[in-house]
Parts: sequence; C-alpha cells; structure tokens
Amino acid sequence: MVKICSLLLLSLLSGQLNANPGLKVRITQKGLEYAKEVGMEILKQNMEKEHFPDLSGYEKFGLGNVKYNISRIHVTAVEFPGASISLIPGTGIRLVIGNASLTIDMNWNIRTWMFKDSGRSTVYISKVFVTAIFSIPLDNTGHTSISLTSCRTTSGDIDIKLSGKSGFLHNFFIKYLKKPIHRSLVTNSCPNIRSGIQLIDEDLQSLNVLMPIDDLAEVDYSLNSLPAVFRPFIDLNLKGIVYPAGNYIGPPYVAAPFTIPDQSDSMLYLAFSEYFFQTSSFAYYTAGAFNITVTEETCSYFNISTEIFGSIIPEVAKYSVTPYPVMLKLMATEIPIISLEQDSFTVEIQGSMEVFAVLPDSTTQSLFTMNIAANTSIALNIFDQKLIGSLCLNRLQFSLAHSNVGFFEISLLENILSYILQTEVIPSANAKLSKGFPLPNLANVTLMRPHITIVQGYMLISTDIHYKY
Repeated sequence: MVKICSLLLLSLLSGQLNANPGLKVRITQKGLEYAKEVGMEILKQNMEKEHFPDLSGYEKFGLGNVKYNISRIHVTAVEFPGASISLIPGTGIRLVIGNASLTIDMNWNIRTWMFKDSGRSTVYISKVFVTAIFSIPLDNTGHTSISLTSCRTTSGDIDIKLSGKSGFLHNFFIKYLKKPIHRSLVTNSCPNIRSGIQLIDEDLQSLNVLMPIDDLAEVDYSLNSLPAVFRPFIDLNLKGIVYPAGNYIGPPYVAAPFTIPDQSDSMLYLAFSEYFFQTSSFAYYTAGAFNITVTEETCSYFNISTEIFGSIIPEVAKYSVTPYPVMLKLMATEIPIISLEQDSFTVEIQGSMEVFAVLPDSTTQSLFTMNIAANTSIALNIFDQKLIGSLCLNRLQFSLAHSNVGFFEISLLENILSYILQTEVIPSANAKLSKGFPLPNLANVTLMRPHITIVQGYMLISTDIHYKY
C-alpha cells in the first residue's frame, strides 16, 4: 500500500521551495482508497511468498525449561477485511488494518527433560490490528521522503492444530508454542513495515524527475514545497518548468498562483498552469524550434519557384528573369505567447518569412522579407501517458518588412503563403507535437479515462489510475 501511495506522491528532486508551482497534483480520498486496495493485495502476495526465519528458544516449565523450535514457516492465507486509510491534516497518512487474519503452516519441535515431540502444524491467527502513521517530509536536498512515524500491532486469538505421535500431550505443547508466535508477531510487524518503508524511500530518492521531452527540451517535475495534507486530499506543488536541453537558467516569467477546484470524482488531478506552457514556449524558442526552412525539395504539393512568384508579383518576374527554385526561411521573432482561457488554448506567434532565390551555384539571393502574425489554437489529448497536441491555424496577417525587388502589395501573396503554411508548416509542427509531452512518470501506473478541461490560467487533467502488478 505504501509503495503505490509513495509513487503517487511523485517524490522528486530539489527545487526552489515555496515559489508558485507550474504544476499541481491532487490525490483524492478515492485515489488513496484505490492505493489501499492495491497495497493490501501486494502485501498479501508478498507475505505468501515470504520465507520467514526459524524461531527457537526456551519457555519456563516448573523447575525446568521447554525448548522449542519452529521452522519452515509459510503463510498460506491472509485476509484484511477491515483495512482503512485516512489523511491526518498537516501530518501525513494513517493506515489501519483491523481484524486481519493469517493462516500459517510450520514444522515444530518441542522437548522437556521428560518428553519430546515434533510434527507439522497449522496456525490460525485472528483479530490482528495494525495502526501505522506515515509522514512525507522533505530532506535537506529537497527530495520528499516517506517515513514511519508510529506503529502499533496487537494480536488476538491464536489457534494451533498439531499433528504428531504423542497426541495426549498436544494441548500442553500448544500452550508453549503460542507464546513465541504471539511475541514474534507483535515484535516484528512494525520493524518489518519500517524496513519496507526504508526500501521505498531509497527508491524515491533515486527517482529522476528531470525528464527529457526530446532532443531540444527537458521538463522539471521536482517538488516545490512540502506536500500539503488535508482531510479529503493531498496536494503536491511541483516546479513544472520546461528548460532547453542542458540549460537550466530560469525562464523570464513568474508563476502566478492558481487553485484547483474542490472535486473528488477522480482519483488524481493534474493542473498544468499557463506558466508551465509558457516556459515550454520559451525553451523551444531558445532552442530554435520555431525556425523552419521550406525548399523546393521539401515542398510536398507543388514546386515553389521564382516563376510562380513572378506570375503573381510582376516585380519578382522583372528581378529574376530566369526561373530559379525558391527557399522560404521562417522564424519566430518573439517568444510565442500562450493563453489559456475557458475551453481555449491559443498560441500567438510573431515571426518573419524571408524568400530567397536559389541560384545554380547553390548560393541564395534574398528577394523580400515579410512579417507574420499567426493566431493558432491547440487541441489536446492523452495517449500512452503523454500529452499530445494538434495545432490549428486560425488567423494570419502579413506585412512587407523589406524587399529587394521593389514595393508590391502583399495581399497578392496572401493566398499562396497561407496555403504553404497550411500544407507544409502546420503538418510539420503537428508531426513533432504528436510525439507527445511526458506526464509525471508513475511506475507501473496507467491513467484511466483521463479527461482534459481548459479553464482560465490552467489545464486540468482528471483521471483514475490502474496499477499493474
């Protein structure tokens, strides 16, 4: 149970504490209940596979001792009919396992100065209660960790059925076998839980949360502040910053505060702020991802040449009498601006397009340069644990920035340039967006029926989860 809860906590690398996050994660009571169910099943499976150490020792008997040895201990059945999980505001997580029962097979051997016997036995232990409280602090490197802060175990009834040669002595032996079994259960339950927590904590410390998106950018999902524990949910604030690959200088933006609405229908909520997407825009702008070259060889639908442009613009025909291939160089001149409104994800791009004639010796000659203002929208989906985007061109505006062929009306070129952008540039951008943006990586956990909602200032993913054993 603790492992999946820990995975849900996204315990991550160091970051600047208490700054506004770029990503918020909320784990609801529904998510914790599912984590409990999965955790109880994993615990049952592990207990049934476990090889327990032998128990041996002495119990006081009159003027002498009863020597016992219990070996080949194997749990054959475990039941947790009354397990519950709850949140303690400001503290952590409480796990209560109530009225649990175990069935154990084992070999036994017992002797006194008067007699001895051995055989196989079945032990049924019932009315076992475990209460454990886990905290989720940050360590001095900024990682979150998980620790067992308190634990208590009590056991009730122990019923032992022995098989052996001396049947008339079995009731006597059972009395002396119950004591070490009860003592072992009470003494070892909490240390075993603590050992398991320590192993999970080691896994958390090794989690790499600086995730590559592609060759150009990385995303930092490190924890930004202490997890906030409330009665109905746990909130985690993550840095949620996208950097150019290998360049971790902070972006020129400040994250604005935002609040996830009080919802509990889903197990998990992930809220990506406008700041998160704006740092992505900055990273890709810095890496040159918005610079695109279109040539005659790469143009899919027709061959672009000075002859085509000359048939529309007389000045180009006069300037370039001999037909030459044309090359278009597009670039963003400013960082594209991301805007999240109700049901709307838009990207405003300010750029330029320079048109070159490609001469026979492969040199180029600039014909003219235009300014471009593009309004685009992005439709979002989730596939294979990744956020997939699809770009749509809403509106274009052109203006002539510079011309080596003389002044001309830019409206003459709007149709052909719009067509080139729609058929060449947008599909190229969508091919890159279709590779997907990695969501916070939860080991062995799959998002189930995720739903995306875009509201003022952030995008919200509501999802259930499935854990693969």
